[in-house]
Amino acid sequence: MQPSTQGSSALEHLSPVWFVPVMGWCGLAQAWLQAPGSSESAATSLTTAAGSVALVIFLVVCVLSLVRWSKYPSAVAMDMQHPVRHPFLATIPISIMLLASLGVAMFWNASESLNTGLRFAWAGGSLLEIAATLWVTARWLQAKEAGGPSWNAITPILFIPVVGNALAPLAGLTIGLEPWAMAQFGLGLFLWPVMQTLLVVRWVHVGPLPPRMMPALFIMVVPPSIVGLDLLVMGVALPWVWCMWGLGAFFLALALTQISILRSLPFGMPHWGMSFPLAAFTILTLRLASASDCGWLVLPGYALLGVTTALILWLSLATLKGLQSGVLLSPEAG
Repeated sequence: MQPSTQGSSALEHLSPVWFVPVMGWCGLAQAWLQAPGSSESAATSLTTAAGSVALVIFLVVCVLSLVRWSKYPSAVAMDMQHPVRHPFLATIPISIMLLASLGVAMFWNASESLNTGLRFAWAGGSLLEIAATLWVTARWLQAKEAGGPSWNAITPILFIPVVGNALAPLAGLTIGLEPWAMAQFGLGLFLWPVMQTLLVVRWVHVGPLPPRMMPALFIMVVPPSIVGLDLLVMGVALPWVWCMWGLGAFFLALALTQISILRSLPFGMPHWGMSFPLAAFTILTLRLASASDCGWLVLPGYALLGVTTALILWLSLATLKGLQSGVLLSPEAG
C-alpha cells in the first residue's frame, strides 16, 4: 500500500464520488423489485439484500465523510471548487432520495410512524438536492477566472443534479407531496435538454472526453430513463414513455460504442458511473414489459437485469480489491 493511502491520509481523498455506489445498489434493488414473473418472496429478498448493501455503504461513507470534513476541510473545499468533479456533491442528496424511495416502494403504509419517517427522509433529501442544484447552476453565472464554467468542464457529470430532480415524482406522488414533487420534476425537465445541448456543443468545440471519463457517457442514459418512469407514475399515455425508452436505448448504445476504451482503462471509481444508468434503463424496460403487455420486452428486460447485477457485483469486488491494494483512495482516484 502506498504511504499516501495509509491511515487518515487515505481519508483525505474520500470525495463524494463514493456515494455513487449507493446509487448503483439502490437502482439494482429497484430493478429486482420490478422483475416480472419472479416470486414475491424472491424479489423481496433480493431487493432487501441490495437495499441493505446500499444503506450500509451510505452510512459508512457518511460517517467517514464527516470525519474527513473535520480533519481535512481544505480537501472538501477543493472538491467543491473542482471544475469537473463539483457536481458529485449532488450524489449525497440523491442517495438519500433513492434510499427513501426504495423504502416507500417496499414498506409504504406498513405503519404510520414508518410513513412519517420515510416522508421526512425523502423531503430532507429533496431539499438538499434542490440546494445542490442551485449551487451548481449558480457557478455558471461566474466568470471563468472566478470558478465559472469552461468548455472542458462541460461533461456528463453535470447531469447528476438533473437526475436528482427528475427522481422526485417516483416517491413524491406516493407519499402525498405531489405539488412539491412535480415542481422539482419541472426543474429537472428544464435542465436536462440544457445540459444535453451544452454537451454536444462541448464535443464540437473541444472534442471527446478524456479516456478516464468515458464511463460518464452512461450518465446520459439516466434522464430519459427516469423521466420515462415518472411518466408511468403520472399515468401519461404510453407512446410518450416509449419515446423516453427509445432515447435511453440510443444513449446506451452510444456509450457502448466506446466499450474498447472502457475495457482498456484501469479500474477506478469513475467506472461506477455505469451502474445507476444501466439500472435505471433496466427498471424502465421491466416496467414497460409489464405495463404495455409487450412480451418481446420481457427477455431483454431479464438480460439487462442479469447484466446490471453482474456489473454491480464486479464493480463492488473491484472496489474492495482497490481498497485493499491502496490504489483508490489516492490523489485523483476518488
